[in-house]
Amino acid sequence: MTDGRIIEVHERPARVRLDTGRLVIESEISGKEPVYAEIAASDVAALILAHPQIAISGAALAAVAEAGGIVVIGGGDALPRAMLLPFGGHHAPTRRMAAQLGSSLPTRKRLWAEIVRAKIAGQASILRRQNLDTAVMETLANTVRSGDPDNCEAQAARYYWSRLWGEDFVRDRDAQDQNRLLNYGYAILRAIVARSLCGAGLHPGAALHHHHRNNPFPLADDLMEFLRPVVDSEVVALVAAAGPNQPMDAPLRRRLATILAKDGFRFGRETWVPATLALQVAQRLGRVFEGERDSLGLEKLWDE
Repeated sequence: MTDGRIIEVHERPARVRLDTGRLVIESEISGKEPVYAEIAASDVAALILAHPQIAISGAALAAVAEAGGIVVIGGGDALPRAMLLPFGGHHAPTRRMAAQLGSSLPTRKRLWAEIVRAKIAGQASILRRQNLDTAVMETLANTVRSGDPDNCEAQAARYYWSRLWGEDFVRDRDAQDQNRLLNYGYAILRAIVARSLCGAGLHPGAALHHHHRNNPFPLADDLMEFLRPVVDSEVVALVAAAGPNQPMDAPLRRRLATILAKDGFRFGRETWVPATLALQVAQRLGRVFEGERDSLGLEKLWDE
């Protein structure tokens, strides 16, 4: 991939056009003057069009492609629907995708183990914040092997949920309790990670671990795992404040959506914007496939 910028248009309807080599992004805000943003087309590594009401000119598409950038088009649920790759000129996006598709099984299993360890460490961090014992979680995180053949992920999940909300709680996607809040937050997280993968020049359908014939985004399901505790932390706070059966009204949905774009979420000793971290890790994944690095750099993400 190029070292250019990744531009995401997602908050409101917009028009994207080309003017003397620059992309002009114009957004309408009810009752206010239009908002304009400009960037040289040659500086764009990826243009992500995540809002369903975006109009873009053919000249703008061509300019991004000629500069070696990619364009990701999203649907109404903000998940990617298509990715446009450039022909000729710069070959970085196609080279990266080829490296991804040609990655070895040992590499994919090693990456999956790293993600699982980070997920369990994040779950342990959530328990620690609730003054709950984390010894079992720490042991499981330290025993994850390549590919997680012992299914430490599932073992950790059973322990984690039972400690958070009691032995009777079951992670059931159809349950009408706090599971609804988790489902909503995870759906937003999945969309963010899928867009990040496309923005990094990776195919979200070529997975490390998850596989299902009807799932177009298994790589997003892989990579989002280490960020699930971000959603969990917000749901824990919501349940503590108003119980598990609170209505899924607009303010609650907005709160769950904005936690992933929030500046200053605490990861161990550092603070991050979760959505920005997702994009950074997607870029790291691409560099692992291309042989430029060995890991995703998640080892100390949740360290206190």
